[in-house]
Amino acid sequence: MEYRELNEEYQPSLLGFGCMRFPLDAQGKIDEAEAERMLDTAIAHGVKYIDTAFPYHHGDSEPFVGRVLKKYDRSSYYLTTKLPLWDLNTLEDAKAMFENQLKRLDVTYVDFYLLHAVDKAKWEKAKQLGILAYCEELKAQGKIRNFGFSFHDEYDVFEEILTYRKWDFCQIQYNYVDTQEQAGDRGYALAEKLGIPMVIMEPVKGGSLSKLPQDLASRLKEAAPNSSISSWALRWVASKPNVKVVLSGMSTMEQVLDNLSTFEDFKPLSVAEQGLIKEIAEEIKARTMNGCTGCAYCMPCPFGLDIPKNFRIWNEHAKYGNTEVARKRYFEEMKEEERSSQCKKCGKCEALCPQHIAIREDLAHMSSDMELLKSKAKHEKQLINTDRSVRVISWRHSFFSEPF
Repeated sequence: MEYRELNEEYQPSLLGFGCMRFPLDAQGKIDEAEAERMLDTAIAHGVKYIDTAFPYHHGDSEPFVGRVLKKYDRSSYYLTTKLPLWDLNTLEDAKAMFENQLKRLDVTYVDFYLLHAVDKAKWEKAKQLGILAYCEELKAQGKIRNFGFSFHDEYDVFEEILTYRKWDFCQIQYNYVDTQEQAGDRGYALAEKLGIPMVIMEPVKGGSLSKLPQDLASRLKEAAPNSSISSWALRWVASKPNVKVVLSGMSTMEQVLDNLSTFEDFKPLSVAEQGLIKEIAEEIKARTMNGCTGCAYCMPCPFGLDIPKNFRIWNEHAKYGNTEVARKRYFEEMKEEERSSQCKKCGKCEALCPQHIAIREDLAHMSSDMELLKSKAKHEKQLINTDRSVRVISWRHSFFSEPF
C-alpha cells in the first residue's frame, strides 16, 4: 500500500475506505457481517484512512464503523467524520452534534473532521454560528487532529473558502470527467499552490466510470488487459502529487480486492495513458444526460420520487443504449410514485443538489424519453405479432395447399 505524507504526523494510505455504500441486507440496512469482512480485509492490506459521516446509511454508518474499529488499536487507523451543517441552527447544536458523534463512534478523538458538503450558504452559516472557532478549540483540545471541509459548489466559492484560513486539508469531488465542474482542475491547482493537501471523493463518479460502454471499455482493456476499468479512474486522480487520499465507497468484496490491487503497487498514469483517458472523457461527456452521482442529498422527495434511481436509469441508457433494461427498470421495477413522471416541480431537491442539476427539467426530459421507449416497445411488439401472424397465415396457406 502506498502512503503519502499529509503532514509531519499523518501519512495516510493513498486508498481511503468510504463508508457510505456498504452492502445492504434484505431490509435495506447495512449487511454488517459482509461490511465488517470488507473493512477487515482493507485494513489487513494497509488501508488506514476510514471515512464516515453522520447521515451515511440513514445514520447507521458511524455507530457501525465505531463497533468494527473497536477491535483495532486506536493508533493503527485514521478515523474521519463530518459535521452536518444543514442540521444545525445554533452553536450549541454543533457542540451537541460533535459530542454525539464521539459517542456513536466510541472514540475520544477523530483524526480528520470536516465541515460536510459545504456550499456558499453552509459556509456563511458556519461563520455566522462561530463553528470555525469552535472547531479550532476542539483541535487545541486534541479532540480533532486535522480540520478541513468537503466541498460542493462552484469554483469561486471554493477559492473563497480555501483562502479564508490555513486548512489542514480539503476534500473535493474530482475525476477525469468532471475536471471543469465544481472545484475541478482550478481548485486542485489552487490547493497545490497553497500547500493544502487534498482528499478526493467520487473518483469513479459514483461508479459510472467503472461501467463504460463496450467501445470505450475495449480501448482501456486493450491498453491494460489485466486492469479493471475503474482502476483507470483511481489511477488518474492518484497520479496527482497533492492528492493524499483517494476515497472509494466500496459495496462488494470484489471492489475491495480490485482497489487493493490498484494501490498495493501503485503506478501513476504514463503520458500515453493520460492521453487515452482524455479521449475517453470526451466521449463520455458527449453521451451522458446529466451529472448525477447518486449521492442522494436530494432525498427524500416529499412526493416519493426516487430521484437518484431515475437519473441512474436515464444516464445508463444514454451511455449504454440498453433499451430493454431501462424500460424494465423504470416501468416494472419502480413504483409509480417513484418515477420521474410524478414530479410536482416543487424544487426542494434542486436546493439540496451538490451538483446543481436542473432536476425538475431533467425529470421532465427523462419522462418523455421513457414514454418514447414504452411506445417503441409497443410498436415493436405489434410488429412482432404482425410478423408472427403473417408467418402463421403463410404456414397455414402452405400447409392446407399441399395435398394429403
